[in-house]
Amino acid sequence: MIRTFITPTQSNFNITLVFPHDYLGEELEVIVFKKQEGLITEKNLNPIKLSDKYKGVFSKEDSKSFNDHTHQMRKEWDNT
Repeated sequence: MIRTFITPTQSNFNITLVFPHDYLGEELEVIVFKKQEGLITEKNLNPIKLSDKYKGVFSKEDSKSFNDHTHQMRKEWDNT
């Protein structure tokens, strides 16, 4: 595995890669992401509840209708 860190200063950044001989002829994957991107953090360990996420988005009537529909679907899943 080859891993290195860079800090580009422009939106265009040319990279010249030098591969070991055992990499030649092999399918390789190149991934670019921020160094801390995708890491599990404490805030990710405590996910936001859906009820908190959508609080105030639905009217009371819409939320009751959605809740009733969800319960009906779950009953149908349990019956299969």
